[in-house]
Amino acid sequence: MADVKINMLPTKSSVGGNEYALVIGTNEEYRIKYSDMPPTFYKNPGSHNGIYRGKNLGTSFTSAMSSAIQDGTFDDLFVGDYLTINGTVYRVAGFNLIKNCGDSVSIGNNMCLVPDSALYSASMNSTNTTEGAYVNSEMRTTNLAQATTKITTDFGSSHVISYRDILANAMSNGQASGWAWDDCKVELMSEVMVYGTKVWGNNGYEVGCLNEQFPLFRLNPESIHRRFDYWLRSVRSSTNFAIMYANGIAGSNNASTSFGVRPFFFVH
Repeated sequence: MADVKINMLPTKSSVGGNEYALVIGTNEEYRIKYSDMPPTFYKNPGSHNGIYRGKNLGTSFTSAMSSAIQDGTFDDLFVGDYLTINGTVYRVAGFNLIKNCGDSVSIGNNMCLVPDSALYSASMNSTNTTEGAYVNSEMRTTNLAQATTKITTDFGSSHVISYRDILANAMSNGQASGWAWDDCKVELMSEVMVYGTKVWGNNGYEVGCLNEQFPLFRLNPESIHRRFDYWLRSVRSSTNFAIMYANGIAGSNNASTSFGVRPFFFVH
């Protein structure tokens, strides 16, 4: 094999998952299955954030997955991969999205997940107001508790990351008018995280540390449009929060209406 010139080998325009690639090392040549190459060669978050794979990862978050996240290689984990735990499909939304963010806590390597479907339905505020913005809403102070309990049970409390983000906490003339650092764990997504831009929540106070579109939605817009209504945390007016409608409209609705709760969270 060592006597064959590379430019003498035949070329192909495509390869199959069971075919092999030639690897030439410093002191050896060997072959590797093409289907095994991504987890072998792409050992950094940038590469893993750029590939939508959609592999079924099983029914539990394993120690091997945790190790691959914490060491920063993210071996055999890609955007769009999913776990089905206790009846809920959790989809990988990106890697290291919250790393190095926060006012007092430095977050290490991490993986973001979003459920494919709403965990349940709830209102943002029973009194149909956006006063106090997202931070002071009943959704955040009360209605997300059920989601937090389920997610920490499904993944293990030691794996679900607590972090710090700056969140809208005041209102003026129908728009967010203030923000502050807050402790976070399981939260609703913003318009920027889903769409990559502001729509109704057009004030800068709506955009904190997580100020870009999640790779899941950038690489596979179908993950945005799931044929169910779900709340986003951005404020539109004195009575309306943003919502992604089942028909695909980036809209808003009364805070007192019950719609899907589709949160995001980070694990390590």
